Amino acid sequence: MNGTSTQEEALQNYKFMLKELVDRRPSGTRLRIAKSTGTHKSFISQILNPNYRVPLPVQHVPTLMRVCVFSLEEKERFLNLYSRAHPDQADRLFGERRLTRDEIFIAIPEFADPEVRKQVKDTIEAAAENIIALAQALESKRKETAS
Repeated sequence: MNGTSTQEEALQNYKFMLKELVDRRPSGTRLRIAKSTGTHKSFISQILNPNYRVPLPVQHVPTLMRVCVFSLEEKERFLNLYSRAHPDQADRLFGERRLTRDEIFIAIPEFADPEVRKQVKDTIEAAAENIIALAQALESKRKETAS
């Protein structure tokens, strides 16, 4: 079996998985994915259909996983299949970062004003970074005191 056939098979495998996962989600999930990725519902149907060779663009992978609320096991399985199908794109997903059980995804509603959405996202990210920095400083201080 040559590399191309293996990649095509891997493409079909992750599309089968995606289709199965999306089909188990509430109705309207395809439309939510389309809105969240800025694409059309028919495009989402194509990337979920194993009979089409249209790949899932790498920039839409995190959004799709967030909208569909993948479990850790589903994320790991999907990313493994995706990286087999698109080895040159896999590193763009998370770089060296690996998924952990402590990773949090927050769904941001569709605001009418994109600037409001950006402000909400930036505020949440800044707050999370501040909380983590405070916790790390507190932990470090405790270690110094214990020594």
